[in-house]
Amino acid sequence: MRFAHPWFLALVALAPALIWWELRKRRGALRLSDLSFAAGAGNRGAWLRLIPLVFYALALVAMAVAMARPQQGRQFQDVETRGIDIMLCLDISGSMQAADFLPKNRLTVAKERAKEFISRREGDRIGLVVFSGVSLTQCPLTTDRNILGQLLDRLDFGMLEDGTAIGMGIASAVARLKDSKAKDRVIVLLTDGRNNAGDIDPLTAAQAAASLGVKIYAIGVGSKGPVPFPVDHPFLGRTYERIEVDLDTEILEQVAAVTGGRFFLATDAEGLKQVYDAISRMEPTTFRARRHTVYYERAGLPLLLAVGLFSAGLVVAGLVLRRVP
Repeated sequence: MRFAHPWFLALVALAPALIWWELRKRRGALRLSDLSFAAGAGNRGAWLRLIPLVFYALALVAMAVAMARPQQGRQFQDVETRGIDIMLCLDISGSMQAADFLPKNRLTVAKERAKEFISRREGDRIGLVVFSGVSLTQCPLTTDRNILGQLLDRLDFGMLEDGTAIGMGIASAVARLKDSKAKDRVIVLLTDGRNNAGDIDPLTAAQAAASLGVKIYAIGVGSKGPVPFPVDHPFLGRTYERIEVDLDTEILEQVAAVTGGRFFLATDAEGLKQVYDAISRMEPTTFRARRHTVYYERAGLPLLLAVGLFSAGLVVAGLVLRRVP
């Protein structure tokens, strides 16, 4: 609580002065309503005459408080975030059907972990590029987590021609980040294969990213050796055969190194979760809190009280106390 004009509180000292002045002025004066009242006037009359004065004095105190403008403060905290612009670059080629992340395939687990990562990135703008034989911007940079999550859920095999155009995927992500004003810009690349499609080499795309100050975290997914892969048989239905998926860890390490990022290898669902956790720790969102106080006027109540007390004094003086000269 504070007062905007505290010097008006000096008027409070006038309240006892008012009573003293009125008593002094009336000293020795006898005011009677009629002769029958005179016998009992005495001390009781003197005390009754004080009642209006007390009301007036209290009204003056309340008015002084109202004029001083009491204000009640409420504290607020503004949180300023310095977000990061992040492009997820996700491989949706046919090899991501491999079921070595049992009971789910690689793509399903990759989508789930990406959604968990997105949910923790408060204050960041995040976009999504997918690639197979070609690349496609599925979602530009946005803070709308719901839309991004829905677009991730809709990803499936066969949306693009098959192949693994890692370089095209990186290039598309870089194109989305080149005009970003964010201080930190990051690409999270996830693939399980080797670049075998597209017109842009992964290392060339990574060098373009590095020239713009864009960092790439490259994630290779998949267990080593033959992995179960679904095959739809016309008579037997879906069966699983073990095949080799060629993951080019060397190029992914180079892509990460040239941009100042880091390469990760995730061989199972839990490992992929730990990778995203590590990226979150390395690229934290900065928060800065600033406290401020907003003051609200509270003069209304003492003002109403002053009016009420003054009116009460008039009523008591005019109707209850019967005076005679």
